[in-house]
Amino acid sequence: MSIADRIAGVSGLHRLGEHSGLFAALAALPLAWALHWLGGFPLVAVATLVGALKVLWAAPRAGVPVIADRMIGQLLALWPLSGGLWAAGVDPAIFPWPGWVGGFLACQGFTLFFPALRRLERFGPLWDDAAAGALAAALVLFAAALSHGWLA
Repeated sequence: MSIADRIAGVSGLHRLGEHSGLFAALAALPLAWALHWLGGFPLVAVATLVGALKVLWAAPRAGVPVIADRMIGQLLALWPLSGGLWAAGVDPAIFPWPGWVGGFLACQGFTLFFPALRRLERFGPLWDDAAAGALAAALVLFAAALSHGWLA
């Protein structure tokens, strides 16, 4: 298995079948928490951007289905949670469930149920998932603003 296949297929996770992208997105949750715990939001952001560049490099070279893009979209959806906790000075070991559950559900909902986003895939495999992650991040940020009273 080539390096491009390992990157695109998330080290063999692509073998899980039709819903392997969902498993890649699920794998992004503990990855995001670990990155946040080790380096806060800056590390999550850098890892997301480096991962996106790796996907852009690997996708045209890979001989396996590209599922790493779902992982990148999921990491992007978690930026408001990580960034908010980091900015507030919260202990990095804390990654509260409403944020990551909401980010996961929103990102996967946008990915699966918005066909307009899927049309972005014609520009490359990353763009539809990055758009879903960005929309999910906006939704998570809006939900946080509502729940914390920032909009009052």
